[in-house]
Amino acid sequence: MLERMPPPPKRTNDPERTKRDILEVATLEFAREGYSGARVDAIAARTRTSKRMIYYYFGGKEQLYLAVLAEAYRSIRALEDQLDIGSCDAREGLRRLIEATFDHDERNPNFIRLVSIENIHYGRHLKQTPQLRQLNASVISTLDRLLARGREEGVFRGDVDAIDLHLAISSYCFFRVANRHTFGALFDRDLSEPKVLARSRQQIVEMILAWLAGKA
Repeated sequence: MLERMPPPPKRTNDPERTKRDILEVATLEFAREGYSGARVDAIAARTRTSKRMIYYYFGGKEQLYLAVLAEAYRSIRALEDQLDIGSCDAREGLRRLIEATFDHDERNPNFIRLVSIENIHYGRHLKQTPQLRQLNASVISTLDRLLARGREEGVFRGDVDAIDLHLAISSYCFFRVANRHTFGALFDRDLSEPKVLARSRQQIVEMILAWLAGKA
């Protein structure tokens, strides 16, 4: 379900606060309307600022959209960076990362919608932004380290690379949110129901750990 638009914030002379307000409303606008359907005028109206000021801060609609995407990816990468995975064994560290990914996607349906929208555009905007590639490289480095530790501990197979592992984790967590409504309509199962949610959370952890424990 899409999040509701927040009420317009009060006027402020704090530029950083203004930019945060614009990004918050723009996230909802792009997630709801897509890149093509989103309107800067609508974003300006919801932030009690002007279209001119949005262009001043962000440069234009495409730059604002890229800022929204960057903030969306930054939030999950920051969450991963905060995990304490260095003080435990590799299996527990990976469990924490999987569960954090699952919980993040469940709490942030607009993130899922934004990524889906960018895929509709064949990743055209992301390809123009090397900084976003650099931002998302951190999760691959984290998984690389976990895989190396797991191999040293004798609990992970040696033929899985970090990008394949990231794909496996992301695809399950992403699908549950992106396809929730169609899956529910086809199979009469509510993926957001608490018992189903808990079972799915446990299932993805067990699936990934069992895969990594298998023989190469």
